[in-house]
Amino acid sequence: MTSSSQPGWYADRADPTAQRWWDGSAWTERTRPAPRPHDAERIELDLEGTPDPDRIRAQAARATKGQAVRGGGGTLFTEPVLVVNQRAKLFEVANEFGVFDANGDRLGGVVQVGQSGLRKVLRLLSSYDQYLTHRFEVRDANHSTVLKVTRPRKIFKSRFLVTRADDSPIGEIVQENMIGKIRFAFLVGARKVGGIHAENWRAWNFSIRDESGEEVARVTKTFGGFVKAAFTTADNYVVQIHRQLPDPLASMVVAAALTIDTALKQDSD
Repeated sequence: MTSSSQPGWYADRADPTAQRWWDGSAWTERTRPAPRPHDAERIELDLEGTPDPDRIRAQAARATKGQAVRGGGGTLFTEPVLVVNQRAKLFEVANEFGVFDANGDRLGGVVQVGQSGLRKVLRLLSSYDQYLTHRFEVRDANHSTVLKVTRPRKIFKSRFLVTRADDSPIGEIVQENMIGKIRFAFLVGARKVGGIHAENWRAWNFSIRDESGEEVARVTKTFGGFVKAAFTTADNYVVQIHRQLPDPLASMVVAAALTIDTALKQDSD
């Protein structure tokens, strides 16, 4: 681990069946059993298999207009380009996303957790599920949870609680308006450290800005393929992070970018 690595649960080098807590500067004595690599709530009738690196590279090239992408640190928090692909399922009752770098290498993923059987049926048969609490885990390439994002029950406006893997709070993503181009604010305590701004709903483009209003990242939707477009609501998009960001802004940007589908797309009903 390096000093730039985010606090979180990581594989314990001394015991492959366990994880150890990294506090951002040193290993601690805290350990827990390692999760199974595929303990996400998989859905039947999956329409795609192993992600295609060539397709992911093409997505990144289209979003960046063919510009050269500088090398990153190989993590969710250090790569300048994140390619986010929602797993295509004929019947989608829990969201799941893979996250890759511009070369098509997997960096991690986002998994919706805590879905009971009743909730899955409710989502399948109605749109009422969008008003209930949603919980997500952002996981690294080793399937270790690095961030948790919870969207409590909502009626009109959404808000998201962002925490670290040990549930220590980082901040909130709060919807600011309902009419026009939707905006979300990043709040850390009472301080606004940035936000996300919808620029073009039809094209699905978003600008992520810091507290001074300077753009620090951009989200662009990409085409997921004819199977996805014809049979599913799965979304693919590319996140371009313009420069290395300090925490807590870095965590807020990653949390917002990787849960934007729920925040700004699937809640649109």
